[in-house]
Amino acid sequence: MEQTASCRERSTATERFHCLTDAYRCCLVGSRPSQSAADVASAIFCGLCEPVPGENRECAPAEHGHESSMDVTCIGVSLVEKMTTCLMSQSQPAEVTVYCADILRVLFQDMDLMSQLVHLFQTQDQIISHLTAKCVSTCVVYHLHQSGTVSPVWQQKCVQAFHGSLPGTELDACLWSLTEVLKRFLKAAHQEILGKLLAAFDSSLSALCSKFLPEDREEVTQTLVDFTSSRLWGTTFCLLLDLLEALTASSLICGTGLRSQRLTHIHSSALMTTISFCSEYFVKKRALLLLKRAVLQKAGEDWALGEALSTGLKSEHCSPDMNMLAQTVLTAVLANWLQSVQVESASFFGGTRHIQSDEGQKADCVMLRAVSLLLLKSMEVHIQTAGRTAGVDSAVEVYVYLQSLWGFLRRCSVRLTEVTHLCCWVSLLFGEQDDDMMEAAKALLSIFLHHRRCSVGLDDFAVSEAACTSGCNPHCLFLFLLQSVSFDHSILLDFLISTETCFLEYFVRYLKYLRGDWQGFTAACERVSVSDCRFSLQESLTCSRGGDMSALTYKSESDRDEFSSCVQPTGVIPPEEGTGSVSGLRLVEYDSSDESDPEHMEISEDEPGVSVCEKNKSSALDVKQETSEPPIFTRQKQYDSPDSAGSLSEPNSTLERRAEGPSLPVLQSKQTSWTNMAPRSGQVTIGTSARAVLCLSELREVVTRLHTKKLFPYNPTSLLKLLAQVQNCSQQPHLSQFNK
Repeated sequence: MEQTASCRERSTATERFHCLTDAYRCCLVGSRPSQSAADVASAIFCGLCEPVPGENRECAPAEHGHESSMDVTCIGVSLVEKMTTCLMSQSQPAEVTVYCADILRVLFQDMDLMSQLVHLFQTQDQIISHLTAKCVSTCVVYHLHQSGTVSPVWQQKCVQAFHGSLPGTELDACLWSLTEVLKRFLKAAHQEILGKLLAAFDSSLSALCSKFLPEDREEVTQTLVDFTSSRLWGTTFCLLLDLLEALTASSLICGTGLRSQRLTHIHSSALMTTISFCSEYFVKKRALLLLKRAVLQKAGEDWALGEALSTGLKSEHCSPDMNMLAQTVLTAVLANWLQSVQVESASFFGGTRHIQSDEGQKADCVMLRAVSLLLLKSMEVHIQTAGRTAGVDSAVEVYVYLQSLWGFLRRCSVRLTEVTHLCCWVSLLFGEQDDDMMEAAKALLSIFLHHRRCSVGLDDFAVSEAACTSGCNPHCLFLFLLQSVSFDHSILLDFLISTETCFLEYFVRYLKYLRGDWQGFTAACERVSVSDCRFSLQESLTCSRGGDMSALTYKSESDRDEFSSCVQPTGVIPPEEGTGSVSGLRLVEYDSSDESDPEHMEISEDEPGVSVCEKNKSSALDVKQETSEPPIFTRQKQYDSPDSAGSLSEPNSTLERRAEGPSLPVLQSKQTSWTNMAPRSGQVTIGTSARAVLCLSELREVVTRLHTKKLFPYNPTSLLKLLAQVQNCSQQPHLSQFNK
């Protein structure tokens, strides 16, 4: 108190504000302030010791020409964070670095600034509380880098808040601060420091989750009732979910086996209860996305380095925890958990879209995809762990879960009731997200193979028919995937090279199955070609104004003459006026690479300058024209403009596909009648099979060329062998029975 009083005597708030402002500007430009390090440190400390107004900021207004104590506090906290960041980055001149180090030494060693900073966590002013949390997090990270130890003052404050605080600014600041510190070390993959940090909070975090996410279902419901009376409960709970994701991600980098790293899996039942009974939609959505990332083992993918997460050492508890989560999900589904999951209307940055009386419900596709993937991946995990044991699982039980999922999707207005071929649902629902679509396809492939092993006494045709009735025939799913990319092998090449999806794993597993079941593939081509998976283009464009794909209207039997093949919700852009070709989307332009040799990428000498991808695309178009197929659509990247909504009524209107990522492939088609172009059923079947085989053949050729030039990122020898075997199957179908 005496030190605070002396600070007030030495300078006024205005003088301190100008001193700190000048020092902050100097830090920005990399120059040394004119004030001494001791004067700046004193101004910072005195500003933080000033009483801070509560929620009513009018209680301490700034006089004319003077700054309030809140202004001084904010600039002081920001200056401490800025100086600490400069020291960690070593981006400032030597004299500035020494100057900042002197100020921080005086503040933290002589004045014990950390105690004053964590005291500001409990202020009712959310701006000051959050700025202080950012500052403290940066200082804690710097202290850990310098000494390798956790700040005892910060640790004590957080542990105290985790054990006893109710939802509010203090607990929010502690949750956010710990999450931020964890994220920084997760990005840098510092296993040793992460281990120390997690060990310091292991017991307190377990206590915190036991309070917010009790194991008993009735206790969870009562907790939701008690906490929702607090105005800040939703914010606090979402911050807890962010912390749980960081803790789950830490288990993928440093497998210490601490209980805090397993909290998401341990409390998965409470999280699912929260999804069912929480009154706040944004809270249940965040909880569902956390469970989805946990079951996909992609926690932290939005902010952590993918390489760090993928190469980390997994804990010995990883497999049991995944099995625990899967069993929790499957048990809840059998107990009608899906019936309690409410999906609201699709939303956008302006809020929830108003539904007109003549429109159906436009469901939130993010929620639908999350629920679907959570169930599918849980089934896959269950099959991989316990499903191989005799008597544990059966084909009938597998399809019970799938039928529950179809019922949920139908209830949420995903119109699958008029679709005669359920295998198209993956392309319809997941077409906006490539990574989720590949995960769903891989999970369904595992489910199908498990069902095939369990179906003793049934031939392959009966197994495939049963799979089609439940939407998991791998041949149909792959064909719909090819249709969704317009049979463009260059897009498959992008998938093979990209690390953002599990396409390589899925593709290899499917090719191994395909080489042993070519007859099933040809039968699937027939089913896909004559299926009812087609929708009205005009109505699909209408539903795109809401930003989702949930209200697709499918053509009836009488409309089959108008549309001869399935139009998938994937991107196309028609050629510009006066042009005769369509360029497709590629993640990498291989023919423009500095390391590549364009002339070696050509197919023939008669068309110099044409890359493999472009030449093969021309070949695909030639095959298309010879078989009288409808125009082949290709994908291209496009970004929305402010007036894009108005262009939807134009003939060449577009359909936004990707609502969760930067890439926006779109669907477009000239509204012309295909009545005269519709081929007979047999011709369509041949066309579908031929286009699929041609796509795989072109993919094999371009991968071979890239591998020969040492431009492919990994060794594709096994993949090329599989593609060659599949190509042989297509040429000699009667000799295509490999060992399954």
